[in-house]
Amino acid sequence: MGKFEQDAKTLLDAIGGKENVSAVTHCATRMRFVLVDDKKADTKTIENISSVKGTFTNAGQFQVIIGNDVPLFYNDFTAVSGIEGVSKEAAKSAAKSNQNIIQQIMTLLAEIFTPIIPAIIVGGLILGFRNILEGVQMEWLGRKIVDGVAQTTKDGTPIYNTIVDVSQFWSGVNSFLWLPAQAIFHFLPVGIVWSVTRKMGTSQILGIVLGICLVSPQLLNAYDVASTSASEMAKNWVWNFGFFTIKRIGYQAQVIPALLSGLSLAYLERFWRKVIPEVVSMIFVPFLSLIPALILAHTVLGPIGWTIGQWISTIVLMGLTGSFKWLFGAVFGALYAPFVITGLHHMTNAIDTQLVADTGGTALWPMIALSNIAQGSAVFAYYWMNRHDEREAQIALPATISAYLGVTEPALFGVNVKYVYPFVAGMIGAGVSGLLSTTFNITANAIGIGGIPGILSIKAQYMLPFAGVMVVAIVVPFILTVFFRKAGYFTKVEDETVKAPQVEAIEKAESKADINKGTVDIIKSPLAGEVKPLSEAVDPVFAQGVMGQGVLIQPSEGELVSPVDGVVSVLFPSKHAVGIISDKGVELLMHIGMDTVNLDGKGFEAHIKQGDKVKVGDPLISFDITTIVEAGYITETPLIITNQNDYQVDTLSDLPSTIVRGEDILSASRI
Repeated sequence: MGKFEQDAKTLLDAIGGKENVSAVTHCATRMRFVLVDDKKADTKTIENISSVKGTFTNAGQFQVIIGNDVPLFYNDFTAVSGIEGVSKEAAKSAAKSNQNIIQQIMTLLAEIFTPIIPAIIVGGLILGFRNILEGVQMEWLGRKIVDGVAQTTKDGTPIYNTIVDVSQFWSGVNSFLWLPAQAIFHFLPVGIVWSVTRKMGTSQILGIVLGICLVSPQLLNAYDVASTSASEMAKNWVWNFGFFTIKRIGYQAQVIPALLSGLSLAYLERFWRKVIPEVVSMIFVPFLSLIPALILAHTVLGPIGWTIGQWISTIVLMGLTGSFKWLFGAVFGALYAPFVITGLHHMTNAIDTQLVADTGGTALWPMIALSNIAQGSAVFAYYWMNRHDEREAQIALPATISAYLGVTEPALFGVNVKYVYPFVAGMIGAGVSGLLSTTFNITANAIGIGGIPGILSIKAQYMLPFAGVMVVAIVVPFILTVFFRKAGYFTKVEDETVKAPQVEAIEKAESKADINKGTVDIIKSPLAGEVKPLSEAVDPVFAQGVMGQGVLIQPSEGELVSPVDGVVSVLFPSKHAVGIISDKGVELLMHIGMDTVNLDGKGFEAHIKQGDKVKVGDPLISFDITTIVEAGYITETPLIITNQNDYQVDTLSDLPSTIVRGEDILSASRI
């Protein structure tokens, strides 16, 4: 629940409801509404809202004064009202335009996978549990015996029993749990194509049918392609049309073919609905959409996915055997998680199998296990930071357990890719771990569990180095995830769990301020010019002291500097207003000109950003007085103390008077 959610609901009702709002935006201190009927606004009720400091109508806009928290209030208002507003859509568009192609793909994947997260989470937990039942060899369970012969690896290492080898009950449980696990992951393309059509607003049942056609039992299972010879495939796994053939290959657990197929289906349906008369659309639109999309899936889109996979296989083999294997380890470790996202990680099974056959072990599998651990640690850090948020914790904690047991899809699609910064932290941690793994020549006996229990698959002489590298894979992503979150790196505007910079700055400043009654803070002038009483301000919101007490400065120069030592709590995107919390707890707002928000930053240059620590005299904003005046706006600048209930505000000279930057202008005494 947002901080202002209840107040936003009350405001929505008081202005006449959603249908009475033609447009809504906000500036540095107030919500600005264009109402269909101004008379429907109940100003008395609005002004009784605890977070509202007053109302004001000007130039056809109904303005509700909130104060420095207006960005947070605006977000809560748009959430409860369902009104996107001017600023929010513009912000989303700007955010997407600033993303590179990889970030855009990640965002698309996250949006498509969101509806199927619950299935992925339960599937991940099931597969992780099955990995333990059938994948962990335990010496205390005894040697594995087949036809009276004790089993060993190629180099003579004993093979020990797993839980399913010695317990019929757990063997039955393991076999039964394969049913839901297979339904979720082997048939994942069905869910993906359905989700694509759902997002695109087209026929979801057609998406389900197309998804089934990608994983039908009539097709060669994607997991068996690597072990199927070309001759067998040509004989048994093709559609033969006489003068040409098409391979009958399935795309179990693969994402790229499903995504492309779903998008082709959606765009085909949109096209045909525009050109086919509605009276016959029920007959022709489904047919002309599904069949071409299915043909594209099995002739173009699927083969492209497999070709990409073959390229990756070649690169991996060269990297593992080359003189720069340490570099390969770093790159492969960092990129394995994106491989999982695309489904291309299936190709690594064939590489591992060949390495085991040729050398008696694989150096690739340890890096895969470390990548899974790293992504698990990233989502665990996310869980730790949001452990008090029940909704987020319910997704993140099971995803953490699943990743630590070797299945990362719930972590990747449920949290890490969705919010980006945990994903990047996990990739970096996996890259560092991969570099160390190849440097120490860590080798596994064979393919094992891709998480923390994966240490049991490592050759005995490498177990200790692997344990050390595993610690790196746990610690580095955890620390980086927390750091990225606090610093705002790689975070997305859609991530509601990341606090706005001004909120972080305010909390930090307030937590450090140990303010006793009677404490006096001297405020320096941030501008050179003429000082006048605040009551002479053109804007009645400032003139009436609604926002706080202070003075009005008519600047003679376009340089605004810090009047106190403190933290920048607010810097509006249009750079016309800035807020600071002083080290003694005084909250200041400086608003350059009146209605200059309409200039959208033209003529303004900020030298600081939200959260910056500043000293008296530090440059804050440069502004062009000529540009402001020629645009028809006045330049008078209120300097006000917004937490006036906590401080007695006094001017330090007779007004009006001339002042220079850095000269004492106000005193604020703690009440």
